[in-house]
Amino acid sequence: MLDAIAQSKKIKKKEGRNTDTFVEELLDQLSCKTVFTIPVFGGIGISEAVVVTWIIMAVLVLLSVVLVRDLRVENPGKKQIALESAVGALYNIFAEILGEEGKRYAQYLMTIILYIGISNIIGLLGFKPPTKDINVTAAMAIMSILLIEFAGVRQKGFGGWIKSFSKPSVIMIPINIMEIFVKPISLCMRLFGNVLGAFVIMEMIKGIIPAIIPIPFSLYFDIFDGLLQAYIFTLLTALFISEQLD
Repeated sequence: MLDAIAQSKKIKKKEGRNTDTFVEELLDQLSCKTVFTIPVFGGIGISEAVVVTWIIMAVLVLLSVVLVRDLRVENPGKKQIALESAVGALYNIFAEILGEEGKRYAQYLMTIILYIGISNIIGLLGFKPPTKDINVTAAMAIMSILLIEFAGVRQKGFGGWIKSFSKPSVIMIPINIMEIFVKPISLCMRLFGNVLGAFVIMEMIKGIIPAIIPIPFSLYFDIFDGLLQAYIFTLLTALFISEQLD
């Protein structure tokens, strides 16, 4: 009886150590470490998220240069046709939402969806996704909201933009002003929360299931869900811009 109790305690201690180890590894994966420091203004730390973002930017710029070479108006090649079809399809999605007045903002949304989409799936290549850093998602949300409000000012004029806070009633002014701050928080937390949640679930699956089994889950959480979150973020931004243009 005593041996059974002692054995049970040993098993529980081992399970506790395994749990602690898993939590430590998970927290290590979630932490955004400083890669190097720029020795100016007392030292500017450059995090992993920034370095990976630079890599994504470099890849996108390089692909842009390579893919647009030798473009022809007449007798376009298969590469050009495929590229134009993909870009045209993506542009049409946002142009349809934004309408004629908002087409000028489609290029920004196309750039953002590419960046977020690649950021969310780049973990498959061994990099730490920048979107796991709440500073990145917050910065992107703030950029989107600034563009949304700029679209409103451009469309209505500064005076008309100010008056829009009193619609449909003067009573709504505090709520409409509050929306300016609620929207970026919503965009930020939705993107960050979904990316973080998918990452935590995948790490738990990898920890308790053999290596081959998590592949179907990875196809969903790492690829499908990552691309879906990129689309949702840009779709909401497009809808908010469209509201300002009405």
